Amino acid sequence: MSFLALERVRKSFGGPAVVEDFSLAVERGELIAFLGPSGCGKTTVLRMIAGFETPSAGLIRIGGRDVTHLSANRRAIGMVFQAYALFPNMTVERNIGFGLKVAGKPKAEIAARVTEMLALIKLPDLARRYPHQLSGGQQQRVSLARALAPNPQILLLDEPLSALDARIRVSLREEIRALQRKVGVTTIFVTHDQEEALSISDRVVVMNDGAIEQVGTPSDIYNRPKTRFVASFVGTLNTLEGIIADPAEGAIRVGDAILFASAPIEDAKAGEARTLALRPEALRFGRTGDGANALAVVVEDMSFLGAVARLRVRLDGKPLLVDVFNAAGLALPQPGETVEIAFRREDLIVLDEA
Repeated sequence: MSFLALERVRKSFGGPAVVEDFSLAVERGELIAFLGPSGCGKTTVLRMIAGFETPSAGLIRIGGRDVTHLSANRRAIGMVFQAYALFPNMTVERNIGFGLKVAGKPKAEIAARVTEMLALIKLPDLARRYPHQLSGGQQQRVSLARALAPNPQILLLDEPLSALDARIRVSLREEIRALQRKVGVTTIFVTHDQEEALSISDRVVVMNDGAIEQVGTPSDIYNRPKTRFVASFVGTLNTLEGIIADPAEGAIRVGDAILFASAPIEDAKAGEARTLALRPEALRFGRTGDGANALAVVVEDMSFLGAVARLRVRLDGKPLLVDVFNAAGLALPQPGETVEIAFRREDLIVLDEA
């Protein structure tokens, strides 16, 4: 049995549902990222898990126990907010120990746990400081320590890094992942940042309009998106419109070319329109002769992005992006040239809907 289970959860605030038919099973110790645009319902789901909102329908179970209508203070949940939510009139050590004090723990136990948490977040020398004396990254570490101090069953993080600058965000998300693995707490991480979701999680739940679009490992979500929304929301993407030529052979016609997927196209019929997707880094210049797909394109221009050079090419009037890894002596086709781009059958993504 899954440690955290949401079964056909629905939430409405009096109008149309903001979360609809949401079902998810989370194993003990997993870190799951909820990824989606603003307003897609991910924070509402998080608040229902926490007990701050009650589902309009459906069940929520933690450790096999039905907690759907259980109050937040009876769920043993740790919560980290986007805005830190530290008590400004309390020192770091008092903030971390606050939940333990409310629970009536002995002073000696609180002091020992606070010392342990300060060491865990690598801020042992800042115990007597107040929140306004800390950087944003330090405040978020303290917020994380406060949430972990009472040994919660589940840790919930609601866009905890969005208020930080880019460099600190990268550093702190690595620390959060390391801490989560060390303590082994089941964690839900809400974000609209695809890089955060892919880098930090065991599995990603991609949401759109209050529903789940796809659940999978970061690799599955990026390399094998099932819908147009997932493919376009996660990573940079090229899309082509094709016509199924032979579903059993995985053959799709694009203009005058026939492209092949790596497997038969399930639930498809000859003549059916399908959207095809290609990642820019999957494309390379020149025919390889190894059975790869190939398309003739015209080069338009190039942007240098440091690690890669990004070329914009045109296929029958449609723009495509090609990312080439930057290396010494790199020779690239020039604007105006007609060249071939090739890609493996495995890299051609055939989406579910046309």
